[in-house]
Amino acid sequence: MCARRCSLSAETFDKTDGAPGETASLPRWRAALRRAAPALGLFAAARLTGLLVMACWAWHIDRPPRRVLARSWDSDWYLLIAEHGYGRTLTWPDGAVQSDLAFFPLYPALVRAVASVLPVTSGSAGLLISWTAAGAAAWGVYAIGERLYGRRTATALVLLWGLLPHSVVLSMAYTEPLLTAFAAWSLYAVLSGRWLWAGTLSALAGLARPNGIAVAAAVCAVAGYTLLKRERRGEWRIWASAALAPVGWCAYVLYVGFRTGDPLGGYFQVQSGWTSRFDFGVGALRAVREIVLRPTMFPLVMTLVIVGASLALFALLVLERPPIALLVYTGVLVLITVGGSGFFESKPRFLLPAFPLLLAPARALTKARPGTAAVLTAALAGLSFAYGTYLLTLSPVAL
Repeated sequence: MCARRCSLSAETFDKTDGAPGETASLPRWRAALRRAAPALGLFAAARLTGLLVMACWAWHIDRPPRRVLARSWDSDWYLLIAEHGYGRTLTWPDGAVQSDLAFFPLYPALVRAVASVLPVTSGSAGLLISWTAAGAAAWGVYAIGERLYGRRTATALVLLWGLLPHSVVLSMAYTEPLLTAFAAWSLYAVLSGRWLWAGTLSALAGLARPNGIAVAAAVCAVAGYTLLKRERRGEWRIWASAALAPVGWCAYVLYVGFRTGDPLGGYFQVQSGWTSRFDFGVGALRAVREIVLRPTMFPLVMTLVIVGASLALFALLVLERPPIALLVYTGVLVLITVGGSGFFESKPRFLLPAFPLLLAPARALTKARPGTAAVLTAALAGLSFAYGTYLLTLSPVAL
């Protein structure tokens, strides 16, 4: 039922969006970009305003805004990999060893490539890649929203994603924008039956971040479901997509394993050095107990609120009965985030690529009265700009 409804709605929007004759006079991608332009403009305005607020405060406290964006926390690890390759480790007094092998290779490889072609530093190259990827991701998010629910909901979806309390990450030299770009377009390829594109983009997502495996899970789930329905049209493409989807993630995990002398467990041992492991939520519950029972730092309280809201939004997403690809992708991201231990304060960042969580709020926003929608959007923008500035300039914990 859901697949049929989504297919019918997709056909409807493909035929009716845009001005008469628009798709006949323009290449399809240009027509799609023209339809997405208002949403992308709102997204750019939101992120640029957030950057301006952060930059003004950073200058006020004598911190260079560019360095804050390009060299904070994990950004520094990625840029050092781009500049010198893998091989950096930190050993702490308690014996813990943190290796840069925990960081997936696509982003630093792109930084090195851009810095070798353009006359810019690795920091500037990293920001250029992240900002470009954020724009591509916003377009992909719009394309999915438009295909399923139309242009108004798609625009609201992109705006909400750009105004999340922790969306400042989209403006930093971090990998979440890159992952979301590959994920969104891979999922769009699945929804539109472009199987080889879906598998290829999923493989690239798997090279970008550890939780890129969520994209491969979604592609493989839909491919398996389609084959079980005995879909014969383009069957070899479906098989190829399912085979390609996890290649990037598996290749890097095996690379780290062979490099550390433990092919199957080496990567997970490296992650353990960062206190990152999947323990079915035991570590997260322990952190929640500490937050509830003892005075704690503001970012941890906000993390608890954001993760709790994400779980509620996932329940709403399930009730929306979205396409299988979106449900599996979002479910795996939520499972990895909630079930993983270590760096509790980073969980909102891990959930940033889970844009389908915002489908229900986006639909509600389009149905609200204009005044109500404007007030809610302004309040969310104020929270996003203020909290993003706090995270980058005042927060005592890593993002």
